[in-house]
Amino acid sequence: MNYTNLSKHLLFAIFLFLVSAAISWLLIKRVKVMDIPNGRSSHKTSTPTIGGVAIVFTFFFSMLLIYFVEDKPMITERYFLGFTFSSLLIAGMSLYDDLKQKAFYIRLLTHVVAVIIVMSFGIIIHEVNFGYNLLFVNNNSLGMIGYFITFWWIMGMINAYNFMDGLNGMAGGNAIIATVFFCIISFSQGSNFTYIVSYTLGAGVLGFLVFNFPKGKLFMGDVGSTFLGFTFAVLSIIASLYDSAHTSLLVIPLLFFHFIYDTFFTFLRRLFKGENVFQAHRTHLYQLFNRMGYKHVTVTGFYCAVAFIQGIGAIGMVTIPGLARLLVFIPYLIFQIIYSIIVILYARKKGLL
Repeated sequence: MNYTNLSKHLLFAIFLFLVSAAISWLLIKRVKVMDIPNGRSSHKTSTPTIGGVAIVFTFFFSMLLIYFVEDKPMITERYFLGFTFSSLLIAGMSLYDDLKQKAFYIRLLTHVVAVIIVMSFGIIIHEVNFGYNLLFVNNNSLGMIGYFITFWWIMGMINAYNFMDGLNGMAGGNAIIATVFFCIISFSQGSNFTYIVSYTLGAGVLGFLVFNFPKGKLFMGDVGSTFLGFTFAVLSIIASLYDSAHTSLLVIPLLFFHFIYDTFFTFLRRLFKGENVFQAHRTHLYQLFNRMGYKHVTVTGFYCAVAFIQGIGAIGMVTIPGLARLLVFIPYLIFQIIYSIIVILYARKKGLL
């Protein structure tokens, strides 16, 4: 990585931030697509949504510049086009859903289509590099299991990010922290593509976030949350397998471990209670935290602080070889288990569960 180009990248990031902020302001003033509060909402007044359009626009603007301006390819054209096209597809389908409010199974079907398309371009987890063979792995090659893992990894991140977009600054704030740390890790490892994509994505989210946090003047909608979940999931695969330098596939899962845990824990808790897991609800850990009387700023700040600590762990993890990287997750898992026990106990005392 050429350090002399850092100033140019910084100026480009500032430019993207200003573009995103301008689009976000126009969405508030001119586009009246409103999120009307209901019994499951965390807000009390009708609020403009589809703010994710600003994030999506700045992202694809930067992708166009990367494609036409860069002298040498950072990843193969096939993977670049597959990543860009599939991201555009899920953003477009999610925007349509924001406007038309389709049924859950229709949204789920569109997610499946987007994942299958990105996999058709060859963006698949083909191997694991833990230093030695595992029971189901031959010479680190996953074979057909890789397709299964890839499908559920991307689908899981899409839905986890969508589910966690429920409080002011939650989705946007944690995205910025993740992009900062992923940018640092990619830069240190010489992963040019993921480094540039990380800071351009973060700049676009920041332009939206100034209108979303703390007051919540604009929501990102599904067009923002599903796009971010999809993009982070696919970017992690590209970084680990197809970039000029291989970044551990475990980095993104660690950066968003609190999102993944909250989603998985809530799904299992509701499943074991016999609830309809496909029915909308307000019982994610962060939602219960908020409903116990804590403000959006407090809950979002807590999750962002956890994200920052996970980012520190991610920086340390990439220096650890092989299977030992999984050990880094243990203290974060212990913390989440303690946190979930505390939240559930207090929520029950307050009659929220």
